[in-house]
Amino acid sequence: MNILALDTTGSVLSAALSSPDGTRHVEIDAGSRHSELLMELIDWLFKSAGLKKEELELVACMKGPGSFTGLRIAYAAAKGLSLALGIPMAAVPTLDCIAYPFSIWPGLAIPCIDAKKSCFYAALYRGGKRLTDYLDASPETLAEAIAGTHDETLLKEPIALCGPGAEMLFPLIARILEKPERLAIFPLFRRGNSLSLLELVQMNDILHYREREFSGPLYLRKSDAELSLNL
Repeated sequence: MNILALDTTGSVLSAALSSPDGTRHVEIDAGSRHSELLMELIDWLFKSAGLKKEELELVACMKGPGSFTGLRIAYAAAKGLSLALGIPMAAVPTLDCIAYPFSIWPGLAIPCIDAKKSCFYAALYRGGKRLTDYLDASPETLAEAIAGTHDETLLKEPIALCGPGAEMLFPLIARILEKPERLAIFPLFRRGNSLSLLELVQMNDILHYREREFSGPLYLRKSDAELSLNL
C-alpha cells in the first residue's frame, strides 16, 4: 500500500513514503522552515520512489498534542492531499508515536513534550499500551500519576523518559519522584517520528486512526492568542 507519513511537530521535518518497493524516509533539520520545505520534501520522495501522487492510497500525520503551528502544517498538507486525491487520512496522537519504539521497554515509558508554562504534554505507557489520558501536566502531577498506578511491579521497574521534553523533565521529576534511580532518559532531540507514524498506521486498522472531514488536531490547551482574547 502506498502511504505517505508526515511529521512537522518538532524542529526536525520528517517524512516517509511506503510502497510495494520499500520505504523511503528523509529528515531535515528545518528550524522554522517547515511550511517552506514540506512540499519540496514530498515531491522528492515521490520522484525517488517513481510514484505519482495519484497513486497514493493513504496519507498520515500527527494528531497532537504539540506545537500549535507545527501540528497545523502537516495536518493541513495531509488534509489537502486527502481531499484532492480522494483518499483516506489518518492522524495518530504524537505521544503514541514517540512511545512506540519503547513498546518492549521493561517498565513505564513516558513520552514528553515541553508545553511551556512549567508543564509537559505526556502520558504513561507500558508494553505499547497507554495507561493514562493525554496530559498537560506539571512534573508534580506526573510524579503523582506514576505513584497512582498502584501496581507494585510498575513501581519497581525502570522508567523511560523519551521525546523532546525528556531532558528538561528529567531533573525536575527526579527531585520529587520516589526512587529516582529508576529513571532513564532518551531525549531523541534530533529525530522525527514519521517512521513510527508509518508503522503504527500499517499495524492498525485504518478506522482506528482515520480522520473525518471536519476533524482537527488534538490540542490539550488553548493557544496564547485564544487566551488573550478570552476565546
